[in-house]
Amino acid sequence: MQISARNQLSGTVKSISNGAVNSEVVVSLPNGSEIVASITCESVKNLELVEGKPVVALVKAGTVLIAADLHNIKLSARNQLAGTISHIERGAVHSLVELDLGNGLGLSASITVKSAEELNLCAGQKATAVFKAGAVILGVAA
Repeated sequence: MQISARNQLSGTVKSISNGAVNSEVVVSLPNGSEIVASITCESVKNLELVEGKPVVALVKAGTVLIAADLHNIKLSARNQLAGTISHIERGAVHSLVELDLGNGLGLSASITVKSAEELNLCAGQKATAVFKAGAVILGVAA
């Protein structure tokens, strides 16, 4: 299956916290980072998610924000992955920012050209990808 989500991160379920309707699934990535997905309890059951199960986390580039400096700033977004900008492709309206998270793992963000300019983003710069747990879709091999 081909998927349009630019970010396809393979990982392993670390933990699952079930609520009344939604569950919080923590996924360990190969570089040691973790991301959190907020999905329905029904999806946890249908995907047969358990600790240690391999999953793929899908995150559309348009739901990822880029922050140039988050020192001493607290955010409600659970997913904050620090890395180094490896490439920026500027379009007429949007820029595609590629972030190297280390250990061969990367993440793409689609932000406005204006935002990229205001943040003075450039290759080699440290940055943080920020996205909410609800923006993460989990998939498993059939």
